[in-house]
Amino acid sequence: MLLIILSFLQHSIRGIAGDPAQIAAVKNYIVSGMWVLIPCIITAGITGNLMVPGVKGGVIGSKKKRMPFIAVNGLFVLLPSAVYLNYLASEGQLDTVFYTVQGVELLAGFINLSLMFLNIRDGFRIVRARSRHQS
Repeated sequence: MLLIILSFLQHSIRGIAGDPAQIAAVKNYIVSGMWVLIPCIITAGITGNLMVPGVKGGVIGSKKKRMPFIAVNGLFVLLPSAVYLNYLASEGQLDTVFYTVQGVELLAGFINLSLMFLNIRDGFRIVRARSRHQS
């Protein structure tokens, strides 16, 4: 999941200065990849909640508090931005609107990526703490 997101960001950043056909191909790749990414994120959220139901505090609570923001940002900023950018790029409309939406998408993507890295870090903390208690 994280590799998909990193790939989307990398291609978006590298494609910003590309020719219109290359930009359109990158935007199409990203929208197509959403069919893989969205189920992965949903599955991760559901399994995480099922593993620790009712836990609201500590490191697990912090992870759980980040997940709704990641989901809302993804659903209401990143997904619509990706679809709209794909549309604009396919129409050859690489204008101020395109680059403004691209900037918003990149910012929202970096925010989600940062939150996901924090969740990964906290996951490693949980694993380390459990392994210490089992020793």
